[in-house]
Amino acid sequence: MAAPFDLAKAGLLLVDLQNDFLDPKGAYGRAGQGAAEIAALPARLAPLAEAFRRNGAPVLATQFTLVPGRGGEPIISPHLKQLRPFLAKGDFAPGSWGQRTVDALQPVDIAVEKVAYSAFYMSRLEWVLRKTGISQLVVAGIVTNGGVASTVREAHVRDIDAIVLEDGCAAFSPETHRTAIEALRPVARIATIAEMLAEIG
Repeated sequence: MAAPFDLAKAGLLLVDLQNDFLDPKGAYGRAGQGAAEIAALPARLAPLAEAFRRNGAPVLATQFTLVPGRGGEPIISPHLKQLRPFLAKGDFAPGSWGQRTVDALQPVDIAVEKVAYSAFYMSRLEWVLRKTGISQLVVAGIVTNGGVASTVREAHVRDIDAIVLEDGCAAFSPETHRTAIEALRPVARIATIAEMLAEIG
C-alpha cells in the first residue's frame, strides 16, 4: 500500500512534455504525429505545477534525448527508427528548443535527460531524487503506455512511491491510455489533478 501523500517529500515529474513532441513546429508536429489528448496536457497540468512551486515543492521534467553521433546524426534505437522513421538530425538534440519542456510548464526546477522509455535507465534521476530527499513522485506526461509506465514501474522497484495522474497522462489513443492506467494500479496510486490540488491545499 502506498504511503500517504506528503508534499514535503514529493516532486512533480513531467515525463517528456517537450516541444519536439507537442509543438506543431516540433519533430512530431511536422510529421503529423500527435493526439488531441496529448496536446491538452500542458494547460491541464499548469495549475498543479504552479501549486507545487507555490508550496516550495520541486517540479522535475524528463527530456527524451537523441544523442548526436558521427556528423551530428542522431543515435536512434532500431525499434524507434522503425516506429518513427521521420526522426532526423537536430530532433530532440541536447540543449535544443525541441528537447526543452514546453513553455506552459516552465520553469522546471530539475531537468533529466533520458534515452529510453524509462527515465531511470542510464540517467541521473535516482541520484537527483536521493540527493534532494524526494521519495514520492506525482507523475504526469507521455506516453502512458511507454515513458510513464516504464518510469513508474522502475520507481516501484526502487521503493519510490508514485502517484499517477490519470487525467495528467495521455497516449496516442484513449483506449491505450486506459489500458495502461489499469495496468499500473498494482504498483502506483491512481489519482486526478483535482484530487492532488485538493490535497496540496
